[in-house]
Amino acid sequence: LCVVIKVISLYQPGRNALVDPACRWKFPIPYILADSLDLNAKGVIFQAFEMYRLKSCVDFKPYEGEKSFIKFEKLDGCWSMVGDLQTGQQLSLGPSCDYKGTIMHELLHALGFYHEQSRTDRDDYVDIWWDQVLPGMDHNFDKYADDFITDQNTPYDYESIMHYGPYSFNKDPRYPTITAKDPEMTKVLGQYNDFSSLDLLRLNRMYNCSSSLTLLDQCAFETVNTCGMIQNRNDDGDWVRTMSQPGSHDHTLIGQCKDAGFFMNFYTDTGRAGDSAFLESRVLHPKRNLQCLQFFYKMTGSSKDKLVVWTRKEDAKGKVLSPTAAGNFIGDDDHSWKIAHVPLTMDSKFRYAFQGIRGDPANSLGGIQVDDITLAETRCPSGTWRIKNFSEYMKSYATGEYIQSPRFYSPEGYAFGIQLLPNSYYDGYIGAFFHLSTGENDQALEWPAGNRQVTITLLDQNSDVRQRQSFSYSFTTSPTHLIPDSNILYWDNPSKMGTYDPSCDCYHGWTWGWNAYFSHYHLNSRSYLKNDDLILFVEFEDLTPLIKSEVPIKSPVQLRSQD
Repeated sequence: LCVVIKVISLYQPGRNALVDPACRWKFPIPYILADSLDLNAKGVIFQAFEMYRLKSCVDFKPYEGEKSFIKFEKLDGCWSMVGDLQTGQQLSLGPSCDYKGTIMHELLHALGFYHEQSRTDRDDYVDIWWDQVLPGMDHNFDKYADDFITDQNTPYDYESIMHYGPYSFNKDPRYPTITAKDPEMTKVLGQYNDFSSLDLLRLNRMYNCSSSLTLLDQCAFETVNTCGMIQNRNDDGDWVRTMSQPGSHDHTLIGQCKDAGFFMNFYTDTGRAGDSAFLESRVLHPKRNLQCLQFFYKMTGSSKDKLVVWTRKEDAKGKVLSPTAAGNFIGDDDHSWKIAHVPLTMDSKFRYAFQGIRGDPANSLGGIQVDDITLAETRCPSGTWRIKNFSEYMKSYATGEYIQSPRFYSPEGYAFGIQLLPNSYYDGYIGAFFHLSTGENDQALEWPAGNRQVTITLLDQNSDVRQRQSFSYSFTTSPTHLIPDSNILYWDNPSKMGTYDPSCDCYHGWTWGWNAYFSHYHLNSRSYLKNDDLILFVEFEDLTPLIKSEVPIKSPVQLRSQD
């Protein structure tokens, strides 16, 4: 029997799994988006769904009259029932609950997980300061017997997206309600960027996930079989699996580990101009008709060297169809690792390949290197911004001084950019602010650009996409938002009220974003500043189709809860 408990959450995270298999969901999970939800929350729900699909076998589908379903509503705070009640159930996303990590957290409750500090053995790892807990909120710090929940034979996880932060439900903002017995671990409690590695292990164990839904391929070349990639025997040379050495390190481990850290290298300082070599993937079987190939590459040869990404389909009998060039990259003077995205639209089994082409061997100082490949069935980012030597900006930039991004374009054709403050007005944080720009499509676009969702993501550059804890914030533009003390619409064409930027020969509109986007302390953790590069993804997506999203429940459902 599934116990009906409403678990209240803050937008800082917490978790632990129900023993009873009757409370487990069957996939895909039907969902309803109530019209009461903020439009921004609806967009972020879909972002959370994509994280589950990328990192597990958990899937979701629109409700079509099923007995079990989740109805997302804007009620009193952030909370969820625990497990599948098999009667339909609510998941509340009230004010300030529209964060990707918050929604992933609440969905883990719905999937059968309690807070990490609810574990039977929690007192070995954390202290609860009961005298600092708000009256009536004690139940949020309950722990459960091991015949009711299971830790699935995994250690206590301070980094869990299901762990409360130190100041959750506190009476006095100066004093914590929960601290780790190891003081260093208190600093990591309450992260809500993404799943921890143990979150994923437990989720995938609980639901017997042997693979994720949308991750097709990834490779860091740390194993000798190079992830099943093969050389073409009919070309002019080979790609060589190469170990890091001083002056030529990999991207995965950035040369920090002895006898480890490999990448694929095509030498362009030998042979003849025009010689090439192909490195080809194994056969892949897509489920969607869009993919994004992400990889890191480095060109250390001549400016005439080329890297070409190819795809080729195979029919049901294994016959190879005509290959298609999907992306081209040329040599440059930047001999450091760069990120690349190549959008694909493959709808049947296929391979992708990297072709290295020698441009000028006599003037080459190295070659073409590739590392940390990820192929997922998702859309590539609309805007990708790599900022080199970011720690130097943090040292040299004054409070409020910003770095201006290049101009990007959304799928609809809107031009936009962001301003990044290495030292924002909120001490100890970087700030991130979005703006529209004038662009080549303005005459054909809808103005003001309302009901569009802005998402700025700070990439965790871990080579394994499943282990990344990338951070993102989102907001949604309002078509009626006015510039202060004026009748000018905030998201109107920037040509009407923007500031001219000669670097793009364009106008930038007013900015909107976050002074406390990401802390300096956390920026120096994980792989947010690998090679001292900060990488941001920026999206500007139309949410107009989600304004009216609620569908009627086809049979009466009695939803019960208890605090």
